[in-house]
This record gives sequence, C-alpha cells and structure tokens, in this order.
Amino acid sequence: MYSLIPAMVSALFIGYGLYVLRSRGPTRVGLVYFAVCATTFFWQATWAMLFLARDEGLAMALARLGYLPILFLPTTLYHFIIELTGARDDRHWLRLSYLLACGLGMLLPTTDWVLSGVQHFFFGYYPKAGWLHPLHLLQTVVVVWRALWLLHRRLDQAVSTERSRLRYCQVSLLIYFGAAIDYLCNYGLECYPPGVLFIVASLGLTAQAMVRHNLLADPMAAAASIAHEMRTPLASIRSQTRLLARSLPELIAGYRPAHQGALGALQLQHLGEIAKCIDAEVSRSNFIVDMLLASARDGVLRSETFALHSISVCVDQAMACYPFSGTERAKVRVTVRDDYAFHGSDVLLMFVLYNLLKNALLALKVKGRGTVDMECFTQGQQNWLVVTDTGQGIEPDVLPHVFEPFYTTHRNGGGTGMGLAFCQRVVTAFGGEIACESEPGSYTRIAISLPRQQQSPGHAPRQHVAEHYPVAHEAE
Repeated sequence: MYSLIPAMVSALFIGYGLYVLRSRGPTRVGLVYFAVCATTFFWQATWAMLFLARDEGLAMALARLGYLPILFLPTTLYHFIIELTGARDDRHWLRLSYLLACGLGMLLPTTDWVLSGVQHFFFGYYPKAGWLHPLHLLQTVVVVWRALWLLHRRLDQAVSTERSRLRYCQVSLLIYFGAAIDYLCNYGLECYPPGVLFIVASLGLTAQAMVRHNLLADPMAAAASIAHEMRTPLASIRSQTRLLARSLPELIAGYRPAHQGALGALQLQHLGEIAKCIDAEVSRSNFIVDMLLASARDGVLRSETFALHSISVCVDQAMACYPFSGTERAKVRVTVRDDYAFHGSDVLLMFVLYNLLKNALLALKVKGRGTVDMECFTQGQQNWLVVTDTGQGIEPDVLPHVFEPFYTTHRNGGGTGMGLAFCQRVVTAFGGEIACESEPGSYTRIAISLPRQQQSPGHAPRQHVAEHYPVAHEAE
C-alpha cells in the first residue's frame, strides 16, 4: 500500500516527460525538463520497491540506487531554470554543482559517508544519513536559492506573456522543493515521507503552465513564426505603394491647375512624398523580420557554412542596406584602419552591425544628440570591430546583463532583449568575443574581437578593449 503513491508518481513523471519531449521536440529546455522528469521517475520508482523490501541487504542496495538521482536532482532543476531563463553566466556554477554531485555519487555505493545504512519504519525501510549528507543538504539550499533568484531577476525584466509562464514556474519550483521535507526521515523522524504530495502538486502546476501558458515554448521561435507570416502583407503593401508612387505625380500635376488654393503647396509636397515614406516603413519592417528570423534559427550558426569574408565589404554593405531615417546616416562615421578577413558568415555579421547601429542610434535619439563611430582595425593577435556612440550610456546595474536573452529595460515595447544576445551568439560562433563598456550620460562601446586567420578560430588570446582603445569622449 505504501508503495502505491511513489509508483504512480514515477509513472506520471516519466509519461509527462516523454509527452513534452515528443510534442515540443528535442530543444535544450525540453531535454533538461525531460532529465528532471526522468530523475524524479528513477527516484520514486526505486522508493516504491524499497518500501516493499523485506531483506535489509536488498533494502540497502535499493536505498543507494534510489539516492543516486536524489544527489543530482537539485542540480538538474537548477539546470532547467538556467535554460529557461537563459542565464548563461551561471553555467560554470552549474558545472561545479554537477561535479559535487558526481563526487558524492562515487562515494555512495562504496562507503557509508553519504548513507550510513537503512532504518525500518512502519512503512518500510528508509536510508539513514551519513556524515557527508549535510554537504548535499547545503548544496540543495544553495542551488535552490540561486534558481529562485534567477527566476526573480528574469521576472523583473520579462514582458507580460513571459511573466505569466515564469510565475507558474516559480511557484512550481517552490512547491517541488517542499519535497525536501523527506530529508527529516533520513535523520530518524518516523513518518511517511510526505514529499511525494509536493511533487504531485508541482506536476499539476507545471501541466497547467504547459497547457495554458506554453511554458516550454521558445519565445523567439514563436516571434519568428509570426514575423515570417508578416512577409506576405508587407509585400502587398510595397506593391500597392509602388503603384501609388507612379500614379500620384500625374494626379497632383492635374490637380494643381484645376484647384488653385484648395490644398497648399506643403500639403501637395507631403502627398507627393507619402509613397516614399510608406516604402521606407515597409523596408524597416522587413529589416526587423529578417533580424528576428536570423535570431531564431540555430542552423545559420553552423560552422560548416562559414567562409572567409572581408570586414570592409561587410561594413560597406551594412551601411548601404541599413534603413536610416532622417539625418541618422550623417551621425555615423566609419573608419576602416585595417581591412582583414574573418571566418564566419557575412550575412550574420551584417545583422550584428544592424543591431549595434539600431541600439546606438536609439541612444542618440534618447539623449537628443551625439555621434556613432564604427572602426575596424588589427591590434596584436586580434582583429577588432568597435562601435562607439556618445548617447545616453548604460547604468552600472544594467551593464552586466546586456547580453542576457530577453533582458530589456524598454518596458513599453521598445525592444525584445534579443539583439545583443543574438550578437553574442554570432560572435561566439565565429570564435570571437564581444564586450560592452559604458559610462552613463557619456558613451557606450561594443567591442568585437575576432581571431586572426593564421590562428585557429576561437584560440586568440583574450585582451580587454580598454587596454588598446581610449575612452570615448562626447562630441561637442
């Protein structure tokens, strides 16, 4: 009877993990979620057999077998939150947590340091904590706290639709870790381990999030799908606009003699330019569609598609194709001190430059003045592409997060938070690095370092841009 609940829970978890993997596909988040489900399945299925055991030796073997996934479970959940929030900077801590779990797991079958034996309660055998068990408890507390903090930080910057998904995940995580109450049984408290109830509640909440709020969906993939559908109406608008551009001059020319004074000269001039303005907005919209599609497709980052390209050619093409408006082009100065070749994709680098130009020009617009400098040069063993604007700058508390996916300070639809994250993915795929430095009210500089081609891509020595490049000063 006591084995029935963990047996049912284990079956539910593995079934749900397989369902998510099949319906959502083998995405990074989906695979880690499946690992959480599989770990929980293994733990609860072993506990179901442990409660049925009558021989102490068999019970001890099952306890050690079942405790192995328990050692990894907090880290697996931490891994899931890292993938869900895109907190890539935490991956070195994740590796350390996995290493600690591996170390404890290696000691588990051959020593009594983690588990010192089993004790018999009214529901069956249960493992007894060894002297190293508190280290596992400490690890659990640390990774749970860190996972909750990552969720809280992401919630502060999330858009409304993502915030709903993250809140479900946050509550589900808190409920799941309520299962830690089972540790009391490891220290001699004789009660049926109630943690399974928390696991069932967490499973139900996660299912709710999956069904109602599409918890494990990739927001960028969804945005890219919508963006792709926008191509057809944009093409139709452009076609009609060009027809309008051909017809309007004749209509206006015929209107002037017959309707003297009905419309002023400025109104007629604006009417004559309206087709050009609409066409410019269509170009800008197509530009945004292209960036979303490029950001969402991991396949475009495959190194087998890369080749050698000239940096000056890419910069020239980016400047020629970027949809500048008004006097924006006059504020951008390009200096190619050294034309060098890089190993990568010219199209992707152009999208990187589009993102950097868009951010820099927005910073100038907010400040009301300033300039943008784009420079290409070779320094030591690295090639550099540096974009500096003398706009509003970035606050110190925001600067460490600018490359995090979906992190944005624009709360009113001013950005998705994917631009610089996309730039980092591209530059890393090219074997380079990207860095940002800024002073509020003065400047922002994005520095991209790419390996020189006599070296293997990705093995150029790291140098901070400030060591070779002076701090920008605001143009008068």
